Amino acid sequence: MYEHKSQPLLTRRKFIQRVRHHTGWVLAFLAGSLAAGVAGYMILAHLGPVDALLNASMILGGMGPVDTLPSNGAKIFASFYALYSGVAFIGSVGFLLAPFAHRVMHKLHLEGNTK
Repeated sequence: MYEHKSQPLLTRRKFIQRVRHHTGWVLAFLAGSLAAGVAGYMILAHLGPVDALLNASMILGGMGPVDTLPSNGAKIFASFYALYSGVAFIGSVGFLLAPFAHRVMHKLHLEGNTK
């Protein structure tokens, strides 16, 4: 997926394509995560679609739940969804930053070989 240290640095156009590719994967992953949260809130907390979307969005965004949850099953779901959301957020940021970090390290390695 990434060029080897012996290969030249990607052109700016190909690098932008790589960043777009990573962004697309992250957006798809977050959309799937949001859909799972909405489904969980609708099924376990018996919330309507808009309220379920609001709660899932708030937890996925790191803000916390909005509605009081009626059952222990809904509370347990919300707990695990919050833990999952934290890991999903950190992983998403890492995946988005990976092309930039690789480019910097690759460029520094190439500059180090010109001695």
